[in-house]
Amino acid sequence: MAGSMTRGVLFVHSAPRALCPHMEWAAANVLGVRVALDWTEQPAAPGMFRAEYSWQGPQGTGAKLASALRGWTHLRYEVTEDASYGADGSRWSHTPELGIFHAATDVHGNVVIPEDRVRAVLEHAGDAHRMRQELDLALGQAWDDELEPFRYAGAGAPVRWLHRVG
Repeated sequence: MAGSMTRGVLFVHSAPRALCPHMEWAAANVLGVRVALDWTEQPAAPGMFRAEYSWQGPQGTGAKLASALRGWTHLRYEVTEDASYGADGSRWSHTPELGIFHAATDVHGNVVIPEDRVRAVLEHAGDAHRMRQELDLALGQAWDDELEPFRYAGAGAPVRWLHRVG
């Protein structure tokens, strides 16, 4: 079904103050609505700020948001897109050190590893350490390890929910 709608969340885990308005403009350009994020200090990185924004839009909006922010150094962010009619969900994670990671997700937000990636991991079945490294890479473990202190520091932060009325 073309044009299916979905929703997701933009999590800005850390951004320098100078980039905050630019992130709002980039998100607004993708979403087609004015975006004003509620910036709060990021305790995990003094001098940095964090925000969360719940969005709704056509399938593929998450990829467009992640692409609009990709390449900006000094940013830590994640974009989620919920599974919707005919499409799996997705999660994009970005850190300055690692760059961007993308994973397909199921309706519960679990990372789904594609068949060809599982087969590539199994090529290393004789070397348990290498197999573990390949699984960690497929799951985005390095990104989770780096982002977890920033996620935890944001626990309890306000989220703005947008719902279409009418």
